[in-house]
Amino acid sequence: MIQRLFRLAGGTVLVLAWVAPPAAAAPPKGAPPPGKARTIAELAARYDSSSCVECHQEAHEQWERSAHSRPIFGTGRTAATFKTAVMNGLLKWEHSGVKSQKDVRVEHLQGCTKCHLPQLVEAADGVAQEILSTIDAWQAAAEEGDEAATDKAAKTLKSLNINCLVCHNRNAIIHKWTDGSPQPGTVYGGSAEGEHPDPKFPRVAKSPVMGESILCGQCHGLGPNLELHNPTQCATGYGSYLFAYIPDGGDKTCQQCHMRDSGLGHDMQSFRSEVMAKAALDMHVEARAYVWRDNQTFRPMATVKVELHNKAGHGLPDG
Repeated sequence: MIQRLFRLAGGTVLVLAWVAPPAAAAPPKGAPPPGKARTIAELAARYDSSSCVECHQEAHEQWERSAHSRPIFGTGRTAATFKTAVMNGLLKWEHSGVKSQKDVRVEHLQGCTKCHLPQLVEAADGVAQEILSTIDAWQAAAEEGDEAATDKAAKTLKSLNINCLVCHNRNAIIHKWTDGSPQPGTVYGGSAEGEHPDPKFPRVAKSPVMGESILCGQCHGLGPNLELHNPTQCATGYGSYLFAYIPDGGDKTCQQCHMRDSGLGHDMQSFRSEVMAKAALDMHVEARAYVWRDNQTFRPMATVKVELHNKAGHGLPDG
């Protein structure tokens, strides 16, 4: 309490006192930061795009076939690789601070989730641990042949995905000092602006980058993620696109090749698509068969010459 004394006329003394408000109670130890999703279910609900399906059924069906719809689970291999990153990486790196899986925080998974689940930064550290424990449960159930438990764990992991709201809201604006930040209740597209017939997202606005390759470049990489405490180099497609394809006279965008020209739309596959594989590579094969004599033994032999020409707008492979 702070007091001030004022002597008034006639000898009267006036005392003014200021009492500090009570300090805010400290959050319980281990409590998630305010506004952070506390569970996988909460994070999935925050990015629930189910209301988009009614009007965008075709795009949704295309997206469901894409790798974006299961970036944590993948074919199962991606989920297993998350565990490999912990076992062969975090637990063995002297200064990671990870002595057991319970020590893993959101920042420890950023080498993977910066691209595979960018919205994980909006979750508390317990969600990172829950992802890993769910992968453990999925692997254990699969080994035991428990199909119900395997499917349940896989479904949980697949609930975390890169969907409409990641591309058409969260990542739709990149230059935030000039264009502002993505607004809640708004979906961003390439041209339309105004009202949007969805109570959850009543407004549609224009994104300056929706049709540009930089939208995809946020995840499909320039190279090492040097902003991380332990940089990794995985996706480099956007870097080779910028520094090789464009300088060589290329003028197509990621969206043009992977969505429009391919006819895949929101499927956006790459090497998993026969259409994209044929578009990316020219292959010429020459083979010659002959018989080779080794003393008294005749051996059938062959020479095979394979010539590959990369027609893609970036280096292959990526990731």
